[in-house]
Amino acid sequence: MVTMSAEESRSLTDGWLAWDLDEWTRHVLRRQFDPETGSPYWLKRRTELDFDPLSLTGYDDLAAFGHFDLAVLRDLDPADLVPTAVPRPLGGRVRETGGTTGKPGRVFYTGKMTAARTAWRFHGLLAAGFRPGATWLHAGPTGPHIVGEEADFLAHLAGSTVYTIDLDARWIKHLIRGGRLLEMEEYVDHVVEQITDILDTCSVDYLHSTPATVQALINRRPDLVARLSGVYLGGTQLTPDAYRRFAEAMSGGVIGTIYGNTLGCANGLPSPDGGATLPYVPNYPQLTMTVVDKTDPGRVVDYGEVGQVRLTVLHEDLFLPHILERDQAIRFRTSEEWPCDGVANVQPLQVSSERPEGLY
Repeated sequence: MVTMSAEESRSLTDGWLAWDLDEWTRHVLRRQFDPETGSPYWLKRRTELDFDPLSLTGYDDLAAFGHFDLAVLRDLDPADLVPTAVPRPLGGRVRETGGTTGKPGRVFYTGKMTAARTAWRFHGLLAAGFRPGATWLHAGPTGPHIVGEEADFLAHLAGSTVYTIDLDARWIKHLIRGGRLLEMEEYVDHVVEQITDILDTCSVDYLHSTPATVQALINRRPDLVARLSGVYLGGTQLTPDAYRRFAEAMSGGVIGTIYGNTLGCANGLPSPDGGATLPYVPNYPQLTMTVVDKTDPGRVVDYGEVGQVRLTVLHEDLFLPHILERDQAIRFRTSEEWPCDGVANVQPLQVSSERPEGLY
């Protein structure tokens, strides 16, 4: 966990928002493809490409790489994606992405990557209206999931007291796929009982969890939700209907939102229409979110149009171009405050027995 002051966090975020995306793209490519200190994976791939990555002039040229297949992350040594400019042996955590629809992919998080995510998350926390120094209950996945660091982030950067509860999203989806719905309900009860025990006996200001978990708590103990000063909703899906239910349950409490996964996150922006549109802006320039045509992923859709979410990871220490996500969203035009597009009303591209929606 990276610790920093609020001033240091703000300075980092302001600096990143000032970068020109084409310039940042060239900067990342120079680091990843440096013949002496680049990443082993991309230096090997360079010999197989029919173009010189160092000749690319900007972000749009990344289309030359095609779409990065996340299946690569299932078997690749995570260190091979990290430039050798980062001293070996690597010291830090390997994080997993996915795992609810098959084997998880793995990436190594360097200190720079963790600092970027931490600063961006703190920026979103303050923008949403959460006050530092409050008491939190964090109920979410731990273990290999980067969201497991959320409790430490809140404790150190936001200066908060944090209670924690684990949530095994992979097990929930395993039960749903197997049709074991009674066991699934028992697990939901198990999680909610732990939440209610803390909220019943401790003074908690904010709850950070998933929309489905908060809804389960409202169904069982609406009185506890009404006492909260706010909820911070993470995961991969929040619908306008759920947003309105949460607003009604809290009677004016703060509702903050994030969208993303281990590869990058996006902070929620204020809804322009009372919750009908729920927009997010990614942690620029290390992550961009583009909405592309579902049948022609080379075409970026118009603003207001629905399409598939495409991620591009542009950390100095991790480069993953044009990942086609399992989500769809509306392409959202952000204000002049932001140098990139946003996405809105994210939902699964396809829901099936193989890709069920559970507590996460």
